[in-house]
Amino acid sequence: MTKNSARAVHFLLAALVVALDRWTKHLAATRIALYAHIQIIPGFFRLTHTENTGAAFSLFAESPTHWKTGLLIGFSVIAMAIVIVLLWKQSRPLTMTGVALSLILGGAGGNLWDRVASGKVVDFLLFYVKRYQWPVFNLADSSIVIGAALLVLEILFSKLHGKDLPSDSSSAESPNAGQS
Repeated sequence: MTKNSARAVHFLLAALVVALDRWTKHLAATRIALYAHIQIIPGFFRLTHTENTGAAFSLFAESPTHWKTGLLIGFSVIAMAIVIVLLWKQSRPLTMTGVALSLILGGAGGNLWDRVASGKVVDFLLFYVKRYQWPVFNLADSSIVIGAALLVLEILFSKLHGKDLPSDSSSAESPNAGQS
């Protein structure tokens, strides 16, 4: 596979995440009244239509500052630019790094779309146990978290793999090894 086709796979995956995110947010916003919910798994999971003016998982949602949306948009654009550069450098498709970066890019793009269009993000997934609940989130947030987790796993496993290698490999790498 060529470098350009690897890039196409990565950006296609990111576009798929944006499309699925847009579709699921549209369904939630048009079929569930604001702050209403649909019980899916009693005591554990429900669909709840909310709108978030903060960052992922409602971070900074209660902040009264008028420049919060602009700051979040700016941060998203910078993060997406960095991810695009990293993806552009990927030469093979479907590596853990490439998939992770594609998920992050797609998730950031999905939430950025909402922020630019309306200044808020539609959230609708709510997991809870008794009175303890995770903040309401969406597919874009999930994509970002899964992508970040894959990057962390890649880093951890590459470090573990690196520890399995012999610490002194100079004799194998030296072109003059074995010559006296």
